[in-house]
Amino acid sequence: MRQKLGTKFGMIVILILGLLIPIFMIQGLIDDRQALQLEVREDIARSSSGEQRVIGPFLHITYTETQERNGELLNRDKRLMILPESLNLNSKLDTFSKYRGIYKAILYRSMSEMKGRFELSALSSIEFDKIKNVDLVIAIKDIRGIGQNTQIKLDDTLHTLLPGTGISQLPEGVRVNLALTNLSAKQELDFSIDLALQGMQKLSVVPVARHTQVSMNSNWPHPSFVGNYLPIDSTITEQGFTANWQTNFFATNIEELFSKCLFATQCELLNERSLGVSLVESVDHYLKSYRATNYALLVFTLVFACFFLLEVFNAKPLHPIQYGFVGLSLAVFYLLLVSLSEHIGFNSAYLIAAFSSSSLLSVYVSGMLKNTNQGAAFCFGLVCLYGLLFGLLSAEDYALLMGSLLVFLVLNITMLVTRKVDWYQSKEDVIEADGS
Repeated sequence: MRQKLGTKFGMIVILILGLLIPIFMIQGLIDDRQALQLEVREDIARSSSGEQRVIGPFLHITYTETQERNGELLNRDKRLMILPESLNLNSKLDTFSKYRGIYKAILYRSMSEMKGRFELSALSSIEFDKIKNVDLVIAIKDIRGIGQNTQIKLDDTLHTLLPGTGISQLPEGVRVNLALTNLSAKQELDFSIDLALQGMQKLSVVPVARHTQVSMNSNWPHPSFVGNYLPIDSTITEQGFTANWQTNFFATNIEELFSKCLFATQCELLNERSLGVSLVESVDHYLKSYRATNYALLVFTLVFACFFLLEVFNAKPLHPIQYGFVGLSLAVFYLLLVSLSEHIGFNSAYLIAAFSSSSLLSVYVSGMLKNTNQGAAFCFGLVCLYGLLFGLLSAEDYALLMGSLLVFLVLNITMLVTRKVDWYQSKEDVIEADGS
């Protein structure tokens, strides 16, 4: 018992630093499992359908133009794009899960109602007999997700869908071939489209119309709004979300971006000029487990501080090996947390791991100190510590504040308890001083 407290304190610090090695190993394990989960999701996307982006509808006109060169008249193929004057899109997303082993991916089935109209005055600039083809086109990022109940009506007339867009820059999608005789006398063309899509995680829409209004709703409670435009209003509850967007030509500059994509093959900006939603998990169990390991140093320090104070105020010394066993049991808590959360979810896994770790240490401390009451008190304190840690993990916005307050509180308690301790005295001297 005459061992220098300073030497024991230094050994404890070295032991805490050594226990960070298994914590780093557990964090590496979490990274590996997250990477494997991502690979599984990508594999599911390859075998079904991935993220979806909708560009359209728009009119694609091919025609010939006669030009004179070196005294000869040459016919050259030309293209013209007509974007809608107005577009109202109302989309409903229903989510479901697909599993590969213990891993899952969130997919959705969407039904989008698209209504609007085209101004056809641009066709008057082309000689009617020079027009070769007129298509209404909808470009879709992953065409494998299109549903069989997709249909397109033009002026209340149902048209047959054709695969592909006929545009090399935007190859995937569907189109409707329009009869020229039906367009010659028209100044406007109304459209009504039911677009059924299946995709994974993300659905975005490029606002191609002069005035675009988009509404999306889903049963998924954790949306992340993506793209260049945020919703003008949104409602998010535990039952799902509803969001509305509104844009115009002045905000999107969509005509110029379309021209760069179709005539200069520069489609990156067009693809990025979108709005939509990503269906994300708020915080998955791997991320929560990783965040829990970030507090391991705090847990080790608090628990070992309690043992160190027991040596100061208790007649029985504690061996560094006993500190080591306690530290390893605390480290195994995080391994149990990761492995159990893959099967039963994070909350249940945390409860079981915390109960197992606390029970084990309670029995060990009771035998080590030959005092059941102290073992029970230590178990109660450890349960409270795990409860506070769970609160830190759940309070995403206030985690740093709560963690800072916890450290400050523990430091205050420790300083108050030890304020009369003469650290230069041996344990027997401290006891005698307290008795006198």
